[in-house]
Amino acid sequence: MYTFSSKLKTLSFILMAVGILGIGYGFLTAPKDIQDVEKLLAAESHGGHGEAKHEATVASEKPSHEPSANHSEANEVKQIDETTAVVIPTSDSTKVDTTVVVEEAQVVPVVKKEGAHELSAEEEHNEHLNHVLHQLQNKPWSALYVACIFFMLVSLGVLVFYAIQQVAQAGWSPVLFRVMQGITAYLPVGSVIFFVILILSGLHFNHLFIWLDPEVVANDKLIANKAGYLNFPFWIIRAAIFLTGWSLYQYYSRKNCLAQDEANDNLYYKKNFKLSAMFLVFFIVTESIMSWDWIMSIDPHWFSTLFGWYVFASFFVSAITTIALVTLYLKSKGALEHVNTSHIHDLAKFMFGFSIFWTYLWFSQYMLIWYANIPEEVTYYITRIELYNLPFFGAVVMNFVFPLLILINTDFKRISWVLVMAGVVILGGHYIDFFNMIMPGTVGDRWFIGISEIASVLFFLGLFIFVVFNAMTKVPLLAKRNPFIEESKHFHY
Repeated sequence: MYTFSSKLKTLSFILMAVGILGIGYGFLTAPKDIQDVEKLLAAESHGGHGEAKHEATVASEKPSHEPSANHSEANEVKQIDETTAVVIPTSDSTKVDTTVVVEEAQVVPVVKKEGAHELSAEEEHNEHLNHVLHQLQNKPWSALYVACIFFMLVSLGVLVFYAIQQVAQAGWSPVLFRVMQGITAYLPVGSVIFFVILILSGLHFNHLFIWLDPEVVANDKLIANKAGYLNFPFWIIRAAIFLTGWSLYQYYSRKNCLAQDEANDNLYYKKNFKLSAMFLVFFIVTESIMSWDWIMSIDPHWFSTLFGWYVFASFFVSAITTIALVTLYLKSKGALEHVNTSHIHDLAKFMFGFSIFWTYLWFSQYMLIWYANIPEEVTYYITRIELYNLPFFGAVVMNFVFPLLILINTDFKRISWVLVMAGVVILGGHYIDFFNMIMPGTVGDRWFIGISEIASVLFFLGLFIFVVFNAMTKVPLLAKRNPFIEESKHFHY
């Protein structure tokens, strides 16, 4: 039986305590009203940076010739030449009059909001301040949300990897099953916390999902057209079904695996085989919908048909990396005696392969959207390239360039310290990837990795460590009655 190290347990408690303090600090220091925002902008201006940021933000709230990520715009106008304009409707494009701009035989409607009037300088300033207020109030929520969904999906990815091993009847991996089951023990805990955050979003404790605001829906034709799908009751019911279904499989698959250890036949193994096959079908459907609901709907004007696969690739490679890191830690403590370098080598191959797969999807999504240059699509990348340049391209370096250079070498896949280094970079890179997916739509240009972001990661990391390693103390670390356990013990490549 594995014993949870007192040092590791203490570390997990320290991480959670520091995380809670930092998260609390982030919420307490967030501005409460427009007056707080004015003081903050004045301080930034005094420091020489606020004026430029203020002007950039105000400019982004006006119709411009460049696509903008701002949700409060009425319309975006893309100028083709001196006499032709193409107008892209955004969040306030309802109840419209049509003015016609003619060039030769072409007629292009220019859409204007009915009853629209020129904003006075004071109104424009107040609108800007209110926009910044929402962004800054979102910041601690967004930091919490990114860390929460990242660790929960890492656990889900391990569960999927375990189910795939069951259905494939893999002979190499059964000695790692209890490691995978320990990591998946976090899924029900993470799911509860995540579901609470979704509930709080629906109760308007934050502005993470603008389509949850009735006023936005009323003034945004595009979002209003999606209201049959993007509405709080249906959204939260879907979330409950997804999280419950995943957690039920985690519970029963572990229960059957433990029962198999005490059985005289392979009945429970066969039950797990069937259960895993059904779970994978359920997962394929729910994963895509989950990625639309919990991440893509943060930018409700934008969509990508590759997005579900892209999100999957990100958390799946993170999950396999986590299995490798936990396995290496347990090996260093004298546990997992039957795990050899061939098992580690295979995990490293999966880390390398799915890093390449993630890069393929990243490039496919980016290249197709950028090449087509459709304003309502390319806005997504313009925002990230202009405002999130360092984390956007940094994620590519951390998730592709670094793993490619390190893990392409066969010998390096068997060296523990190399895999630990690569694993830490990969996990950090995919956290940044989720950061890039979520933050631009919630905090805009007001982002930075500060106390809220670091504290949220520390809290969930501490909770993850505690739940995972505590679960491993409950059962033996070897699934002794699995039909392929002997093959797995003597696996060599």
